[in-house]
Amino acid sequence: MRLLHTMLRVGNLQRSIDFYTQVLGMQLLRTSENPEYKYSLAFLGFEGGNPGQAEIELTYNWGVESYEMGTAYGHIALGVPDAYAACEKIKTAGGQVTREAGPVKGGTTVIAFVTDPDGYKIELIQRGPTSNPVATNDPLRSA
Repeated sequence: MRLLHTMLRVGNLQRSIDFYTQVLGMQLLRTSENPEYKYSLAFLGFEGGNPGQAEIELTYNWGVESYEMGTAYGHIALGVPDAYAACEKIKTAGGQVTREAGPVKGGTTVIAFVTDPDGYKIELIQRGPTSNPVATNDPLRSA
């Protein structure tokens, strides 16, 4: 088994696509419309998505502008080479950093948090360089 995707309900599909592509550097992989059931889907990810990596599925239910967050949902986590640089790039791209980069309480792992346009939290976890880095136009990639 492997993780395929995480689905998030969004109030404005294009606004969310813009955030995940322009602010976080993901690629729009595919979209679909279902007029009979009045919803639209957009799948986003890094490096071409499935089967290489899990994706994010954005679901827009036509006419629904917002959702209650509830208390069970936590966050999505993304590995980044440099959380400090990623925060600066996200802010420059118009994203909202809600916790600046720094060590996690009681530990040494460097993390940060950003929030997407619908209020979903995204944790940035600093990881060393990988053998398969993300695309060079990715705002989360260190310079």
